Amino acid sequence: MEPQLILQISFFVLICPAIAINPEADALLRWKSTLIGANSLSSWSPANSTCFWFGIACDGAGHVTALCLRSAGINGKLDAFYYTAFQNLSKLDLSNNYLVGTIPANLSMLLTLTFLDLSINGLSGAIPYQLSKLPMIAHLNLGNNHLFNPESAKFLPMPSLKFLSLTNNSLNGTFPQFILNCTWMRTLDLSFNSFSGNIPGSLPEMVPRLRYLYLSYNRFSGAIPRSLSRLRKLRDLDLDTNNLTAGVPEELGMIPALRFLRLSKNFLGGSIPALLGKLQMLEWLEISNAGLFSTLPAELGNLTSLNYMDLSHNQLHGSLPTSFAEMQGIGALYLSGNNLSGAIPLELFTNWTELLLFDLSNNSFNGSIPAQIDNCNILGYLDLSDNHFTGTIPLQIGNTSLVYIDFSTNQLEGELPASISELEGLKYLILSDNKLTGSMSNLNGMELPTLCRFKNSSLQILDLSNNQLFGELPVCIWNLQYLQVLDLSSNTLVGEVSTMINSTSSSLMSLHLSNNNFTGRLPALLKNLKSIEILDLGNNKFFGMIPPWRHESNPLLWILRLRSNLFNGNIPRQLSQLSYLHVLDLAENNLTGSIPKTLANLSSMWKQSMMQQESINTGIQTYAYGDVDIVWKGRDYIFQSSADFMAAIDLSCNSLSGGIPSELTELKGLRMLNLSRNYLSAGIPEQIGDLSLLESLDLSWNKLSGPIPLSMSYSSLNSLNLSNNNLSGGIPIGNQLRTLVDPSIYSNNPGLCGFPLNIACENHTLDRVNEHRQDLEIIWLYYSIIAGVVFGFWLWFGALFLCKSRRFAFFSSIDAKQNKLVQSFGTTYPTGCRPRGK
Repeated sequence: MEPQLILQISFFVLICPAIAINPEADALLRWKSTLIGANSLSSWSPANSTCFWFGIACDGAGHVTALCLRSAGINGKLDAFYYTAFQNLSKLDLSNNYLVGTIPANLSMLLTLTFLDLSINGLSGAIPYQLSKLPMIAHLNLGNNHLFNPESAKFLPMPSLKFLSLTNNSLNGTFPQFILNCTWMRTLDLSFNSFSGNIPGSLPEMVPRLRYLYLSYNRFSGAIPRSLSRLRKLRDLDLDTNNLTAGVPEELGMIPALRFLRLSKNFLGGSIPALLGKLQMLEWLEISNAGLFSTLPAELGNLTSLNYMDLSHNQLHGSLPTSFAEMQGIGALYLSGNNLSGAIPLELFTNWTELLLFDLSNNSFNGSIPAQIDNCNILGYLDLSDNHFTGTIPLQIGNTSLVYIDFSTNQLEGELPASISELEGLKYLILSDNKLTGSMSNLNGMELPTLCRFKNSSLQILDLSNNQLFGELPVCIWNLQYLQVLDLSSNTLVGEVSTMINSTSSSLMSLHLSNNNFTGRLPALLKNLKSIEILDLGNNKFFGMIPPWRHESNPLLWILRLRSNLFNGNIPRQLSQLSYLHVLDLAENNLTGSIPKTLANLSSMWKQSMMQQESINTGIQTYAYGDVDIVWKGRDYIFQSSADFMAAIDLSCNSLSGGIPSELTELKGLRMLNLSRNYLSAGIPEQIGDLSLLESLDLSWNKLSGPIPLSMSYSSLNSLNLSNNNLSGGIPIGNQLRTLVDPSIYSNNPGLCGFPLNIACENHTLDRVNEHRQDLEIIWLYYSIIAGVVFGFWLWFGALFLCKSRRFAFFSSIDAKQNKLVQSFGTTYPTGCRPRGK
């Protein structure tokens, strides 16, 4: 055997036992064997050196010093991890995996550990107090698990700890006391828990080096400690969503290093301290939904490093200071939902060249939209809705990078500027509730409407409702292939909508053309809109029969509103195939025939739950499909996106006949049913009380008869109208019906009695019995007279016809009297005109 080969064999004989008895490798392999899947650990094999395994780092002596398996798909527990094998481990990062079970207490055996991250897993149970025995731990992250409180009395001070995150767990109680002994603490994150009580005012003394303090989404109460101003190195302060009161301390303006300040969603009240203007390093200021009541301090204009400001949804008043123009680095400004007024300073759009988002909605600003808006050429989001802006939309708007425009609910006039079609990235154009004019159709064939000049087809939301637009609907509008919401309701548009025959707008989810003067038959190719969910064509002049929509053509349709048109014929039975339909409004048409029993197959109305809110996620905010006007409880009610839609059927004001199908009582989720002003007959279904969620029922102005079903007293009705029918008997007493005290809801039903009518059922019943008895006596009298006449007739004439001698004598006497009468008058009959028998 060659010497070189002998040397190699000797080397492997020596090294193999070393590999076999490596306690770190053995511990890791034992743990791996308990994991599920562990595909990322394929390199963990005795055939490879431990130091070359995935996620392992070693020191010069080959000992494991770091185990980093972040986002490695690890699924299992930590129970089988043998901690005593790792005498040199300084970093253990198992974050963002699928670990479950409890955190083992013997983690405290890792005496050299400085970094421990078990965040973003499914760990549960109490936080082991033994972790506080880790003598060198500096970074401890247990956030985003299901952990609850440790035995705080046994928790020791952790003087070496610099970073602690317990965010998003199930912790409660007061502020953890052990933290107050962590003198080297730099970062503390207790957010998204249920801590309560006061924020300790001793924090500056106990954790003087604190730089990042995150206490948001808890239940801390009381005042914000003024002593926080002594945390001279504090950079981030997040107290968002708590129960804090007593205003914004002006001392916060004395923290020189502060860059992030968030105090939103508290009950602070008071004013915005002018001293905040001294925070020269501040980049983020957010105090929304905090009950602030003040003006905007001009000193905030000194925040020259500010990039983001959100003071929305408070009670701020006064004007927008011109000094804000000095914040030249501002990228986003939210001031919506306040009482601010005055004009927008022109200097803002002149200096804010970095502006990306500008929201002044729901205020009282006036004046015109500044033409200087084109200086903000990277502006992407502009919301000036619900104010008092006048004038026209500036032509310069086309020089921006706007993706979202909302100028709704103002007093803007004029036509839609042609320059708006230059916005290649525009996705959301919302101009409803203004005074915009202009023709939607071609002008003498010479000029295309603005909507036809868009350079792209990325538009998703187009809302021009409640304006003064006129003309016919342009064909080009159906070429916007990504359009999801189209609302042109409440204008003066005319003509037919037959242009939809060329529609490629397969992504359309919500179509609102109501309250116009459209005419003609419904386009048959509406059925090509496979994604349509809301179809509102009410209050127009459409005529003809309602198309037989089927599930195959419009599988997602959940609101169908065709009221106040000229439709005739029967209600299509195919509507019952629309399994998502929640609102069916066919009122105020000329529909005939009976109510289809198949409507009971509307499976979306079987469930005893309200419809979930549906909306389109714009990426910037959530925009609704649009408002739907429904007659609810006898009044016009506009269901908005922020409200859950009710399951409702309205077939009122037609010419429907026949009975109310008892099958409708199978629609257990129905909350509104209106069948009034038809020609319905027979009785109210006995099972009407099975509609336990029904809140509004209107069956008035029909020809219904019989009693009011007793089951109705067990309903949830708070709006009822049964007037102008032929109902009889006692009004059911009990439960919700006792709260309906208006007698007019039962008026013009002569046979009804009981509360709330002023007709007692006892006397009413006796009177009805007496009337019935008198009627019977009269009927029997008539029958007796008739019977006597018939009997006398047959008694006389029977004898006459049965006896020949009497019959001859009777007719002879008649002839004699007739001759005598003729002779007395001298009457003669022409030949052939004598009565028969002469």
